[in-house]
Amino acid sequence: MQTDYQKIVKNGLWHQNQALVALLGLCPLLAVSNTLVNALGLSIATILTLMLSNAVISTVRAFILPEIRLPLFVLIIAGIVTLIELMMSAWFYPLYKVLGIFIPLIVTNCAIIGRAEVFASKNSIIPSMIDGFAMGLGFSLALILLGSARELLATGGIFSHAELLFGAFASGWHVQVFSDNYQGVLLAALPAGAFIGLGLLIALKNVITDFYNT
Repeated sequence: MQTDYQKIVKNGLWHQNQALVALLGLCPLLAVSNTLVNALGLSIATILTLMLSNAVISTVRAFILPEIRLPLFVLIIAGIVTLIELMMSAWFYPLYKVLGIFIPLIVTNCAIIGRAEVFASKNSIIPSMIDGFAMGLGFSLALILLGSARELLATGGIFSHAELLFGAFASGWHVQVFSDNYQGVLLAALPAGAFIGLGLLIALKNVITDFYNT
């Protein structure tokens, strides 16, 4: 049976978007989306975790007993997240400190465990890695859009503290979109702003879907 890679990508980016449709992984999505740089950092970690965990689980799926599959999935994901966390603490320590507990909490992200159970445990390695990348990219797009909007409304600019992710040479990447007299919208920086922003993104996604389905 031929694998429909186009369908896998469409599902990850739109039809089964883990943030906007499945509504999984909302804890880190809402907590870390206060700035674009934070959103990018968590996005990269999430995509890597999804791709690597799907690849490993797809490779060993024939040797896993059904009765113990979920504990083993969590163990595999925890090992991969630990490696990513160690690399972030070594190479991106300031950003690692900002993201804090939300890096190790990737282990409990239902989106990652769900893809391991629904897709990686039933498919070969290449489709599983593509599924992990597409699902991670769809989640990341929602995270980046939310982070960009919240930072812009709260501060009037975007890409502040880019040096946390890209190094010292990126310290001047901040762009002030609104005037220096802009007071900012405090709600955008608060947890309530994250909920409102996510709700608006979901509504926009549903409007676009309904428009193209009519």
